[in-house]
Amino acid sequence: MEFRYLGHSGFKISEITFGNWLTHGSQVENDVATQCVRAALDAGISTFDTADVYANTAAETVLGAALKDERRESLEVFTKVFGPTGPKGHNDLGLSRKHIMESINGSLRRLQTDYVDLYQAHRYDYETPLEETMQAFADIVRQGKALYIGVSEWTANQIRDGHALANELGFQLISNQPQYSMLWRVIEAEVIPASEELGLSQIVWSPIAQGVLSGKYHPGKPAPEGSRATDSKGGSRMIERWMSNEVLTGVQQLKPIADEAGLTMAQLSIAWVLQNKNVASAIMGASRPEQIEKNVAAAGVKLDAVIMDKIDAVIGSLAERDPAQTKSPASREA
Repeated sequence: MEFRYLGHSGFKISEITFGNWLTHGSQVENDVATQCVRAALDAGISTFDTADVYANTAAETVLGAALKDERRESLEVFTKVFGPTGPKGHNDLGLSRKHIMESINGSLRRLQTDYVDLYQAHRYDYETPLEETMQAFADIVRQGKALYIGVSEWTANQIRDGHALANELGFQLISNQPQYSMLWRVIEAEVIPASEELGLSQIVWSPIAQGVLSGKYHPGKPAPEGSRATDSKGGSRMIERWMSNEVLTGVQQLKPIADEAGLTMAQLSIAWVLQNKNVASAIMGASRPEQIEKNVAAAGVKLDAVIMDKIDAVIGSLAERDPAQTKSPASREA
């Protein structure tokens, strides 16, 4: 495993982050979830990402239990705040001071830790003054409940505004957590240049495009039983945009490129996002321990220019590149 600095800070994280969105606390049993965490640790992963909204707080509980006997100083534990939690009442979502301050305490309790290494605004909140949100984050840092602050799926302008306020309040934003893959490249035009200028890194989610870039789905054929595309608990909805015959046909053309690089298609996809110098880490989820053992081999891989050019030639217009696709909910209504 290799490690990278997060933003303009002295804080290092593993270039593969283990994330438990869509799985722990909902789609897999807790003992399997714990096995996945153990596999991640055995593979050298030290960075773990979750959120209070995942499985309505259950994912944090599962992760906390799985990590409770580990040396805390050797781990980097991330969580997020924004989405509706608990009974989803009128103050149970968003980035108000009330919700942030109550949410950090709940997250720490569930994660069984005194602090998180990175606390992230899961989306931008249009209904709360940004000054209120950033002041709450500043107080959490001063209280020692979070060491660093990041955001997720913020636009370039939102990152600029948040960064300016953070500087005024005596702390810094060091990261953004966007979706990023060969097929979803909306951050390249605006978010990454702004982040490089301001000193933020990307911690990217869905580098395998919900599993589509693994090559398991074939045009004109039913999705494999038990795959995300057949999951009625949310997975199928997230993956449906990539399930057209045009996309699946294009993805299959990546197979000989992966073979040339000596990688599986999933490993190639993870290695591809890590070639971007502004990406500090790629988040990898798993519903089975063996998935981690295979995909973590993408860590440290350097793809040469010829391979990168071949990937671009295959993906071409299949990739979404519109910066306007980086967006947050317009309303805090659940």
